[in-house]
Amino acid sequence: MGYVFEPQAVPTLAVAGSDDRLPVRRIFCVGRNYAAHAREMGKDPDRDPPFFFTKPADAVVEDGETVAYPPLTENLHYEAELVVVIGTAGVNISEEDALSHVWGYAIGNDLTRRDLQLTAREQGRPWDWGKAFDRSAVIGPVHSVASVGHPAEGSIKLTVNGQVKQDADLNELIWSVPEIVSILSQSMSLKPGDVIMTGTPAGVGPLVPGDTCVVEIAGLGQISTQIGPRA
Repeated sequence: MGYVFEPQAVPTLAVAGSDDRLPVRRIFCVGRNYAAHAREMGKDPDRDPPFFFTKPADAVVEDGETVAYPPLTENLHYEAELVVVIGTAGVNISEEDALSHVWGYAIGNDLTRRDLQLTAREQGRPWDWGKAFDRSAVIGPVHSVASVGHPAEGSIKLTVNGQVKQDADLNELIWSVPEIVSILSQSMSLKPGDVIMTGTPAGVGPLVPGDTCVVEIAGLGQISTQIGPRA
């Protein structure tokens, strides 16, 4: 048996301190997981059950790359995020056991076509056009749990051209990493290579061609993205 056409290469992420690559299976994103960001988006930050959206695995962009300003938008936004990478499969995982399924952590930037997202939200439609576009998931090298432990607090900060735009602490997450992993696993089986972007703090805002966006998380270093001309 052969393929009708050649399959696409497996999307991968860099691994901190190693030449190995980490294969990406799926990318899950948690919506409005910081209270202040929920408020700035016009929503109540009460602890309702979390909701998720997805990005395609091949939307990943590595640290230091240039991302062309995407089509169909006039309002591209940055969103600094802690990224969780699953290393051990599981379903119906308990909160108590959830961290044992995590391989490591990375810094992320959930690029968003905000105008398309808000239009979809107002019309009660899916967010895909605003969130799941090409090269929309900037994710830095993944740090193993063995090297960094499980970050539950510490600074998460984003700058644009050196100006601080987002500045918060990981302990402000409404839903913690163990809770997120457990809740996701009750809906579907999690497997190695599943990636979870855990939500962004307040302060989201626009990017334009020529901007340099840097995200820094305590213990994980920083990643940088240049915004290029319109695609």
